[in-house]
Amino acid sequence: MNFTLAELTEATGGVLSPPDTAATGIGVLSIDSRTIGPGDLFVPLVAERDGHDFVRAAVMAGASAFLTAVADDRLDLGPDHHDTPRIRVADTVEALTAIGAMARSRMTGPVIGITGSVGKTSVKDLTKAACGGGGVGPLVWASAKSFNNEIGVPLTLANAPDDVAISIIEMGARGIGHIAKLCETARPTIGVITTIAMVHSELFGSIEAVAQGKGELIEALPADGVAVLYADNPHVMSVVERSSAPVLTFGVAPDADVRVSDVKLDRSLHPTFQLTHGGESRTVTVPVAGAHMAVNAAAAVATAMAAGIAFEIAADQVGAVELSPWRMEVSTTPGGALVVNDAYNANPTSMRAALAALNETGAAHLVAVVGEMAELGEEGPAEHAAITGEAVAAGIRVVAVGSPAYGPAAEHVADIDGALAALGDLGGDSAVLVKGSRVAGLERLAARLVDPTP
Repeated sequence: MNFTLAELTEATGGVLSPPDTAATGIGVLSIDSRTIGPGDLFVPLVAERDGHDFVRAAVMAGASAFLTAVADDRLDLGPDHHDTPRIRVADTVEALTAIGAMARSRMTGPVIGITGSVGKTSVKDLTKAACGGGGVGPLVWASAKSFNNEIGVPLTLANAPDDVAISIIEMGARGIGHIAKLCETARPTIGVITTIAMVHSELFGSIEAVAQGKGELIEALPADGVAVLYADNPHVMSVVERSSAPVLTFGVAPDADVRVSDVKLDRSLHPTFQLTHGGESRTVTVPVAGAHMAVNAAAAVATAMAAGIAFEIAADQVGAVELSPWRMEVSTTPGGALVVNDAYNANPTSMRAALAALNETGAAHLVAVVGEMAELGEEGPAEHAAITGEAVAAGIRVVAVGSPAYGPAAEHVADIDGALAALGDLGGDSAVLVKGSRVAGLERLAARLVDPTP
């Protein structure tokens, strides 16, 4: 959105310097100096690295102004940029949150919040398509990548176009109260829970606590909003009583409002299926891998309906999805082997769905190259070993990269080079799944399988 420096100063409670700065317009906020362009506002965050160390790089790249929580003598702007406008604030994260809240106050159309133990980003991408984000229908804005925390949510709001009609905000949680806090800024009118499973157990402690945390989104909805819930998951449906808004359901269950049936996968694992709502039915194909994507597509269509899009239009549009990277991307090696790159993240629920998709390829030789599933707490070793056991029982060879928890039934290698050596030459009768939590960095392995040139 376009803001003046005066508006940003008022929203953040900061102090503009120089005080007589002209009413410069700001269109884009960024926390990364490498992505700054002319006219942007740079927001330096203090984390493992102090963003104030990159203010000079940001202004040299063309930033019109920046936020700062340190004194001028702490900044090295160089002789040509010492008079670049800045807004001094007490805390840059709190200031970013305030700007996001100001942007939200300007939005008049539906604001969709999406949470869940798995599938948030895929459902976000599919919802954008179902709402017409491919160029048909209203102007739709969605979170970039997985911008789903206290930094990503206000950035998504602040960077929305001025004429946005539908906004889609992904919301993650690492404990009770996190989503409630995000909802204070985003104030969603539609809330979606993709599923509830035992994920981040190290942080939540129990699946009941996961349901409590995810359900904060539904509690935040206004009475004239809509809660979109997964009918097949009892933990999701347990939050119905916490909603003052009407409920719209999706899933395979016969009583789901938007129901999935007759799922079939092609050679690239893309599902074709029936979506039914009331007396209407549509045949849908989505160009993303895995049978579970049919349910994600149903969630997206239901959400688009809650935003005012007709069922048949949403169902026809959802197939135009462009999925965020490293999520069930299907490619082939030079030797013709299928590679399923789902390396963005991993937990037991998403791992089982990805293994099921691998099994659906029909390839003679199936291999799962897996990395650590992080944040599982005390259940971690048992969950890793269970995945190996289920994969081996299904005829899938398991190669574990740097994660001994997968147990003796898996082949263990130290790193990506070791995994490549273990895989050897893959022919057209092979299919490989590459999956692990972000800490494993297995997207580099997937890239080398597809393009082995140095």
